[in-house]
Amino acid sequence: MNTKQKLAELKMMQAKGDATRQALGINPPCKVLFLGAPNVCNNDVVIVEADGFGGATTSILEGNYPVDYVTKWEKSFPSEQDAEAAADAVTFRGVAPDQVPGVLA
Repeated sequence: MNTKQKLAELKMMQAKGDATRQALGINPPCKVLFLGAPNVCNNDVVIVEADGFGGATTSILEGNYPVDYVTKWEKSFPSEQDAEAAADAVTFRGVAPDQVPGVLA
């Protein structure tokens, strides 16, 4: 199989994966689902990034996201909804990151 054929096969597999994600109602990998600042006085940013398989990671970043930043805290969740709920709790309700459970009700 030459390069052109491999690329065509890869495009076909990507399209099939995209269609499956759409049918399941989940987002593609690395899609930012949430972006918020818990405190306007510092450079912290809370983001949620989809993993492409229904889960997501909530992170607290310091710096100039997405160009130059440091990850201060992150936690993976089994569902995108749980990760977004955690980000909401940290950003808008003042919950400390170490108090965020693995799955929020």
